Amino acid sequence: MRHRVVHLINPKTDSLTTRPQYLNRALYSPLAGLLAVAGAIPRDRYEVVLTDENIEPIDFNLKADLVGISAMTSYVNRGYEIADTFRARGVPVAMGGIHPSFMPQEALKHCDAVVIGEAELVLEKLLDDLGQGQMRGTYRAARLHPLDGLPMPQYDLIKRNRYVNRTFVQTSRGCHQGCTFCAEPLMNGLKIRYRPVEEVIREVENCGSRTLSINDADFFGTPERPKEIMRALKGRGVSWQAGVTSKLAQDDRMLELAAASGCTMLSIGFESISRDTLKSVHKHVNRPETFAALVEKVHSYGIMVFGLFMFGFDGDDPSVFQQTASFKIEADYDVSAYSVLTPYPGTLTWYEMKKGDRIISFDWDKYDQANVVYRPAQMSGDELRLGQIAAYETFYAPLSLARRFPLRGKRRRLQWAIYNLFMKKGAATDRKNAVAEPTEAPDVVPVPPILPLKREWRQAILDATGDPGEIPRDGTPLVLAATHQASETERPGQQPAEPGAAPDRGRHPGFARHQPPAAVPAGELDRYGSAPTETLANADHLP
Repeated sequence: MRHRVVHLINPKTDSLTTRPQYLNRALYSPLAGLLAVAGAIPRDRYEVVLTDENIEPIDFNLKADLVGISAMTSYVNRGYEIADTFRARGVPVAMGGIHPSFMPQEALKHCDAVVIGEAELVLEKLLDDLGQGQMRGTYRAARLHPLDGLPMPQYDLIKRNRYVNRTFVQTSRGCHQGCTFCAEPLMNGLKIRYRPVEEVIREVENCGSRTLSINDADFFGTPERPKEIMRALKGRGVSWQAGVTSKLAQDDRMLELAAASGCTMLSIGFESISRDTLKSVHKHVNRPETFAALVEKVHSYGIMVFGLFMFGFDGDDPSVFQQTASFKIEADYDVSAYSVLTPYPGTLTWYEMKKGDRIISFDWDKYDQANVVYRPAQMSGDELRLGQIAAYETFYAPLSLARRFPLRGKRRRLQWAIYNLFMKKGAATDRKNAVAEPTEAPDVVPVPPILPLKREWRQAILDATGDPGEIPRDGTPLVLAATHQASETERPGQQPAEPGAAPDRGRHPGFARHQPPAAVPAGELDRYGSAPTETLANADHLP
């Protein structure tokens, strides 16, 4: 019996971290989600072909029985082009990832089926429907995946010599935070779900690499769980990095275990050096007065700090760029990335700006954290984009590089040099037009898979989607029909490429504020301080 062929495609992203730069390598692989999907496809019945268009061309002549495309907002238009091309040749196409999950009715104009949120629990149904010639509409699970028994990602599909960082291991999904610009809690919820430690370690031992990136929204999200993982990693000869928020990155015991288990770098979403700005976007966990001391403390354990900042908040004026870059040089940050605030469809920032008529462009190609697609409050669009460029030039200037080079201590100098070279070159070649051209709004409304806990945020979404009914209970996701109205069926989501990579979280790792879910009754938190997994009903397949 012939094996059916599933062709999984990551469209070209053209970002500074996924664009090949040195030795024909990109800094990061964007394939974590698609590798997880590939691992969930039965090998005894299907052959999986994987293409990352960032590093190789797509073979449109490949005889495939199904094409699966994962897309974030900034490259979803390219995903639609690819889908249109394959469908014109009679090949069924399914799409997933963050943008199709928030705007499935838009995606269905270009594909046969959309997976909303996590793929593992609906993939069997989708493939069965494909075999019967009935694959169509939206597919979403009736509950969140408990994360035990996840299939091993199909790491053998990745082209290992094309990425500096190619192996992403996920230990949890969800995030306690609630940043207004971030899509993560609207895909995975505020309740963190954990994979069994032994399953994480099994993947680490069998992934084929000793250098890993932990692919969690916030690896230090709770005080005890990351310590279990790090204890299990000790002595295994693994080097790893992770994205964390700032609060528990100041915990000496956490940092001791991180260093002892092989941690070489922590990416931290600091976002802004203004406390008022951080409060305005619900990033309450961050305290700018502690940033410099935090960097120094992390360095004392031989761990680098990748500082993630964002420009364009309503409290930012033209002075913010030089102030931020100078602060980061003085505080001795190892690596830095600066994003332009982007109102991703379905985030609270989107609804606020849309209501205020501040979004200029709805050209998804421009939603890349570099182009300016809205009207900033205290500067022009040109000032915002040019200011971001100036901040990059200041931080990666020769004098800054010389001043920040880690001559002393245990930080890895080669890794430091690689990251600074990639980021310096990437920023210099990532120049975009300052302000996107005005376009008309889309004819469909974005709706997040999960409603926020905060009542006024939920109401803002329901007002925008035209839902006349009562606000669903906390954690209840909206189910999308053609009219975009909420129904009583439920289901939350996941991360950008079906199960596992980092989302359009408002930034490139995208972090958020620490806040225990207020709606969870006392006594219902698990031993890690996380609320129990939501269970959902009556929404396995919507035609």
